[in-house]
Amino acid sequence: MRETSEARRDRIAAIVRSRGSVRVRELATELEVSVVTARRDVEELARVGRLRRGHGVARSLTDRHETGGDGPLVALVIPERHTYLHETMNGARAALEEAGLRVALHIVPRLIGADRPIVEQALADGACGLVIAPHWRTAAAEAVDHAWLADTGVPTVLMERRPRRGNPLYTMDSACSDHWYGMHLAVDHLLALGHRRIVLAARDDSPTARALRRAFTGIVATRVQIQDWTVLLSVSDEGPAPLATVLRERAATAAVLHSDEDALMLVQQLTDEGLRVPQDCSVVAYDDVVAGLGSVPLTTVSPPKAEVGRVAAELLLRRLGEPATARPWPARRVELLPELTIRESTQRL
Repeated sequence: MRETSEARRDRIAAIVRSRGSVRVRELATELEVSVVTARRDVEELARVGRLRRGHGVARSLTDRHETGGDGPLVALVIPERHTYLHETMNGARAALEEAGLRVALHIVPRLIGADRPIVEQALADGACGLVIAPHWRTAAAEAVDHAWLADTGVPTVLMERRPRRGNPLYTMDSACSDHWYGMHLAVDHLLALGHRRIVLAARDDSPTARALRRAFTGIVATRVQIQDWTVLLSVSDEGPAPLATVLRERAATAAVLHSDEDALMLVQQLTDEGLRVPQDCSVVAYDDVVAGLGSVPLTTVSPPKAEVGRVAAELLLRRLGEPATARPWPARRVELLPELTIRESTQRL
């Protein structure tokens, strides 16, 4: 059976991680593919933050030559297969390396409780600071006691996560996007175009998705112009949401879709069901990772992903520079505002 491009790229990432650096020609020979194919795979892996690309060479993110030489070691911890956070991670890594620190990237698998042993291993490896985006795939996982993370013994910053009041992590330094404001941009853009019946299709498997669902529900309840709205899962165990059916049943003329990949799938579903975007349904995507690459480039809310990572790194650097004899500085909770990028998927009624 022919190996998929995803499986091949996983092999490349593993090879580079284990060896530190590998020439692209050597990868092509070892994987029995053309140099062009190997180069494209390396470029894609570099784009999503799984390795670093040099001239004809693929390098590990934790290679000493590429991660700040002999400076102090800090750990970056993010969930696996999370394209959105790769851009955030790259922003944090760049800022930390510019400050002369070494950066070790740790990927957390999609398993309950997987964050803690990985953080403990990072600390055992000598990390003097930590920037982390906890997995929190479910609301229950987000709500459990995370006191252990507030007591790592090293400066720790939450990245693109906003714990609720009462959570032990609420008083920690954090940097994230203001997703309420992002949803406000999406809804008010559609209202300005004359849309009064709006559907939100979003997942429920990440803190961002849950924040967007809460924000949408609260915002539309205050907009007297809106005549009808509803929220549905963009993807469930049964597959993509029946978006076309819901739009027809509710006579909706607009939809906000999260995430980009789900948005592109749902737009294709609408096309297959005979609904045109934007003529029959205006669409706003949320994330802006690949939203502009669809057959109909999607209007989208763009969180400041890389800048969130950079601010998280700056918070860690500030904490690392804190005088040991002084009273600890107050925690900082920084929110950055998303922007609206208008493309071809929305139009006036």
